[in-house]
Amino acid sequence: MAGSESKAAKDLSAVMETTMQQLQSRFQNLSDQIISKNIFSEMGTRIDDLENNVADLMTQAGMEDQHKSKQVH
Repeated sequence: MAGSESKAAKDLSAVMETTMQQLQSRFQNLSDQIISKNIFSEMGTRIDDLENNVADLMTQAGMEDQHKSKQVH
């Protein structure tokens, strides 16, 4: 009977090891997805900031151009 218990323990151990590997793989996949979503979100925020900065610069350039044209006339 000791042999069958040993085999059952080994089988259970193998099943648990496989299950743990699958869980680790799923966790890694979810983690990678979360990180990539955060990266895209951060990139979107940076692009928005860049667009705002460009708009501000264009506004400033427009104001400066208007100011210069008034001085010339």
